[in-house]
Parts: sequence; C-alpha cells; structure tokens
Amino acid sequence: MSSSSPLRRTALDALHRSLGATMTDFAGWDMPLRYGSERDEHLAVRTKAGLFDLSHMGEITVTGPDAARLLDHALVGNIGSVGVGRARYTMICQADGGILDDLIVYRLGEREYMVVANASNAQVVLDALVERSAGFDAEVRDDRDAYALIAVQGPESPGILKSLTDADLDGLKYYAGLPGTVAGVPALIARTGYTGEDGFELFVAPEHAEKLWQALTEAGAPVGLIPCGLSCRDTLRLEAGMPLYGHELTTSLTPFDAGLGRVVKFEKEGDFVGRAALHEAAERAAQNPPRVLVGLVAEGRRVPRAGYAVVSGGEVIGEVTSGAPSPTLGRPIAMAYVDAAHSAPGTAGVAVDIRGSHEPYEVVALPFYKRQK
Repeated sequence: MSSSSPLRRTALDALHRSLGATMTDFAGWDMPLRYGSERDEHLAVRTKAGLFDLSHMGEITVTGPDAARLLDHALVGNIGSVGVGRARYTMICQADGGILDDLIVYRLGEREYMVVANASNAQVVLDALVERSAGFDAEVRDDRDAYALIAVQGPESPGILKSLTDADLDGLKYYAGLPGTVAGVPALIARTGYTGEDGFELFVAPEHAEKLWQALTEAGAPVGLIPCGLSCRDTLRLEAGMPLYGHELTTSLTPFDAGLGRVVKFEKEGDFVGRAALHEAAERAAQNPPRVLVGLVAEGRRVPRAGYAVVSGGEVIGEVTSGAPSPTLGRPIAMAYVDAAHSAPGTAGVAVDIRGSHEPYEVVALPFYKRQK
C-alpha cells in the first residue's frame, strides 16, 4: 500500500478510539496496538480472557465444482481431504518453493472454502489464487469487506462464549468451524487462534461487529476479559512458538527451511505450484540440514530484535527472527534460525550480538509456553 493511501479502518474503529486505544498502521490498516498495559493484556489472555479485533485478516472465498482441485493445485496442502466444518493450516508457495504466505483454509461446504490470509499478504494471495484458477471450474472471490473478525482467547473463553450461544462448543474441535448465532448475531464460529490458548474466532458481517463486541465484553467482564491489541498478540504468539510472516516465514525460505515441511503433501494427486522445487528442497534438507528455528532465553535483561546476529565462539551462527520480553517467563526471549550444530537445547556458548555486546542466551526447544490441557 503506498504511503499516500488512507489507512483502512475496521468496523470497530470508533469503538477502539472510545476505549482509548493506541492505534498503529499495520499492513495498511489502522489497528489497535494496545488499550492500556501490554503486559496486563498478555497476562489476561494467559490466565483469563482477551478480546481482539482481527478484521484486517484477508478472507478469500473459493467456490464451485473444482474448488478443492483448484486449492490442491494452488496450495501445498491436501485441501481436498479436509472435511466439511474442519480447517487446515497450510501455505501458498511460489514456483521456486518460496513461501508467499501461511494460511488457514476452512471448508464451509462441499464446494465452498474460505482461505484466510495474513493482512500484509492478502492481495498477493488473492492475485495468486485468481491466476492459478485458470482452467478450473471455480470462482475466487475477494471477501475482505464481507467480514469482521473478532477473537476471544484464553482459558475463560469457552465459558464466555457458551453464555451467548447455543452452538455445540463442546463438540467443536481445535481447527474446526461451525455456523451459529452468538448474541443474536449470525457467525462462523472457529476454534482457532494465534495465542497458544484455547479460544474462538468469530467471522461476522461488519454491521454486526459492534453488537457482538459489546456482548462479549459484558459477558466476559465478571471473569476478567479485557480488550487486547496487536502488541500482546505478538508476545503471545512468540511464547507459543508460532511463526509470523515476514519474520520466521519469507519468500526466501521454503517450508522445509522453516522446519514446516510437514505442511507439504507430496502424496496428493496431481501437480501443484512449487512441487518440483519443494521436492529438491526436501532432499537438500535431508542431506544437509538447513538452519533450525530455535528458542532463545536471555540470561540477562537485554531484549533481542529481528535481524540481530546469533554468535558462538566469535562466529555468526544464525539470526534472530523475533524477540521480545516474555511476560510469562519474566525474561527476554527470541526465535532464531541457527546452524544445525548449535540447535540442540542446552547448547553452550550461544549469544546474541546486541549492539556489539555478546549477550548470553540459552537455546531451548519451541514453544516457550504450552498451555495445560
């Protein structure tokens, strides 16, 4: 989006401002960064519940007799095998295997799918799907303006939502979605999230967003639900070891370079974009392991940032992709790609170069945080 373009605003924009949110430009959208303390918002999601406006995400609907075949051709996953009402994490890659975006695909019906792309890549994904749809009896529709997306995340979220819907939440598995009514508002209720906690994402018509937000706020108030911005969403997903496009995932990396080769399904029928290049990437990774995505926990207080070098014995062995103070661990943490020889948890002598000072860090397995089931 060019700098002269006005920022897009979600259906909840006026409400965020009335709550005193600090707003920020995120992928061309004016989004709430925080409402108060980022740490309080983070801990609310870990211990109670948080409410997020995610209406900047990019919804793309794919319908028609060949919808499944198109998505199997366009994406690396086996989308045709997804049952109605279920969702799958997958990726869309370039012909050379580089990651264009990571996605969640919901199967809404026999011939209907919803692809949810990251805000920063929504147009790129839409354009790629339209281009790749040539020759398929399927329609690719830009539905970004048809939905507002509200997420309620945290251990109290099932109870909050149950008080507002008669949908079968107990029967709703992780990575599934069902149509229902929440606080009188028609919604697609999905049990997905990006925080490491149990929670739900509610796709609704933009004109219903404010009513739903207010109902969730009132229902959640007695158990400590508070509104949460993008800043704590980032520290939550970092603790949960979840990749962020532009940081852990880029066009210069294949899924195998990112340690996510499992999303590539070579066994599915037919060709798919990037298949040959990804086969080569898989073989390369098997013979000569690429850098490995690891967790780093600080021994001191200095916070690492994306792009900082990871060093050992004076040699650069990797690079930080994301870093922040961890409210849950009480110490700075980072994700980084490091040489395989230094990737084992507990590897000694690893440091991050923070403005010329080599600060000691412990190598740990991801995620940093895993909720108790």
